[in-house]
Amino acid sequence: MMPYLTETYGNAASRTHRYGWEAEAGVEAAREQVAAVIGARPREIVFTSGATESDNLALKGVLEFHGERGRHIVTVATEHKAVLDTCRRLERSGRAEVTYLSPRSDGLLDLDDLSRAIRSDTVLVSVMHANSEIGVLQPIDEIGGIARAAGALFHTDAAQSVGKVPVDVDAMRVDLLSLSAHKLYGPKGCGALFVRSREPRVRLTPMMDGGGQERGLRSGTVNVPGVVGLGAACRIGREEMAEDAARILRLRERLRQRLEAELDEIRINGHLERRLPGNLHVSFSCVEGEALLMSLKDVALSSGSACTSASLEPSHVLRAIGLRDELAHGSIRFGIGRFNDEGEIDYVAERVIAEVRRLREHSPVYRKMRAARVGEAARSGRTPA
Repeated sequence: MMPYLTETYGNAASRTHRYGWEAEAGVEAAREQVAAVIGARPREIVFTSGATESDNLALKGVLEFHGERGRHIVTVATEHKAVLDTCRRLERSGRAEVTYLSPRSDGLLDLDDLSRAIRSDTVLVSVMHANSEIGVLQPIDEIGGIARAAGALFHTDAAQSVGKVPVDVDAMRVDLLSLSAHKLYGPKGCGALFVRSREPRVRLTPMMDGGGQERGLRSGTVNVPGVVGLGAACRIGREEMAEDAARILRLRERLRQRLEAELDEIRINGHLERRLPGNLHVSFSCVEGEALLMSLKDVALSSGSACTSASLEPSHVLRAIGLRDELAHGSIRFGIGRFNDEGEIDYVAERVIAEVRRLREHSPVYRKMRAARVGEAARSGRTPA
């Protein structure tokens, strides 16, 4: 990115001088790199400010262009807020009717539920590839097949999965795909939307009017350094994906096995096999997630609960998979990435185990559970866990 922040500082839309030509060349090279990581054609990549904008353009653009054909959308209750809030705005404005499907307890969508939800006026199905909280990977290829057979367009928010697991928009029958650069080690504030150009050709109404950049779908001066960084991140992700995924999965399993061996009353949320290699989402019974985070300030973690200014509400994802509030409030997401190593995994495991035990010492509920387990073990002649 550095040359495009300094000496190669042209506007990619300025085609009458060398500075613009150099910037345009960088953007087009990046377009090829982004397309390659998802099996698309370069002209199908529209650069945006990130997956949130891409989600908005996909949903609102489809509804506005295809409004005469229908206004029904099918999505899932565990989607990112960029999809859910967009759907709710479309509902409030009367522009769309939305069906929100509940997933199974393991986070996966029931494909029979999806088939039953699609109607003759369904114009769009939107299901994210990898869940941003519990890391579950949906069967996108099967979902794409169901949507296409029904004549509906299929959008997936793949911000969490691109560059980490294989994605092929043709094999998965995806018509629109959103991604963000910073989710695959690129710069913040840059992303893209894949818009299928054939079989079928997807038509969208632009959300912003202006200079007609990005095939008229996203007006505004292209963020040249950000786009170049996104392209480089996609190239690295594509080249190193298999090796990174295998190593990160070993680290995740090292952490999971350590936590399960030394702590009782914990639950792994989401399907264990169909998930991102670096995602581990754990609920610790009788522990408040926010208290655990506060005691682990030297570790970068996130809670399974979402804070608001007035209250602490359980995550909408955890509620959708049926987790009771007590466990939802005691949930932590561990994100393991390219630059983590075994020493860090072991350190985090030791710190988490110690702090969970410390917090449980002050929990009368946990003491009661432990006593009940000891009593049951004594009656059966077993040693309590």
